[in-house]
Amino acid sequence: MNKRTTDIVAYLTWVGLLIALVAGDRDASRFHLNQSLVIWLTGTICGILGHVFLVGWLISAIGGLFCGVCWFIGIINAMQGVEKEVPLLGQFHLL
Repeated sequence: MNKRTTDIVAYLTWVGLLIALVAGDRDASRFHLNQSLVIWLTGTICGILGHVFLVGWLISAIGGLFCGVCWFIGIINAMQGVEKEVPLLGQFHLL
């Protein structure tokens, strides 16, 4: 896959992220792969925190909404070929 396709596929699902890591252009797409991984991990953590008694639903709802907005910003940036960090989560680098 070329860089732009790898960037877009990385944001689609966990499976898309894995496909992008394995079959995509990892070196050129490292930025968007990292952004997608951080967004998905944050969303997963917010989902797990949703099981906390009383306030879990609030944490899960706000965190899920925030991750959805970050995902939307990230996929739009990937479609445009721009490497711009998403709010708050963009500063974390796992890859």
